[in-house]
Amino acid sequence: MRHHLRGDFRHMTAGPFVVHNRTRGACLASDVRMADTPRARRIGLLRHDRLNPGQGLWIYPTQAIHTFGMRFPIDVVFIDRRMRVKRIYHELAPFRLTTLVWSAESVLELPSGSVAGTNTAVGDELQISPRDESPE
Repeated sequence: MRHHLRGDFRHMTAGPFVVHNRTRGACLASDVRMADTPRARRIGLLRHDRLNPGQGLWIYPTQAIHTFGMRFPIDVVFIDRRMRVKRIYHELAPFRLTTLVWSAESVLELPSGSVAGTNTAVGDELQISPRDESPE
């Protein structure tokens, strides 16, 4: 079962997930957890000292995030319901706030440099799959 099309993601597990950029043929992350409850979205990455390469957090639903209380910069990818990249923040520093992205349905928070390293750009199509169902 692939989950790269539009839809309601509440039926999916908490992860781990693999995120592929279908447009670029690149893997953005291979160990992504989901934050889909109010508590999980509120905590986000606050309890982390860093994200290792390949790790990430998928926040659903959301149209904006903040990095208040975080200890490290992150790459931020806003995604719409069709899994298209709508906006990117490279190396968003701690104690910052993004603008509201009206067309977004979820956000990926990734280690700094992940987006540039895969040449991911606005308009690209992503695919998020449970790690054991990843299309490799």
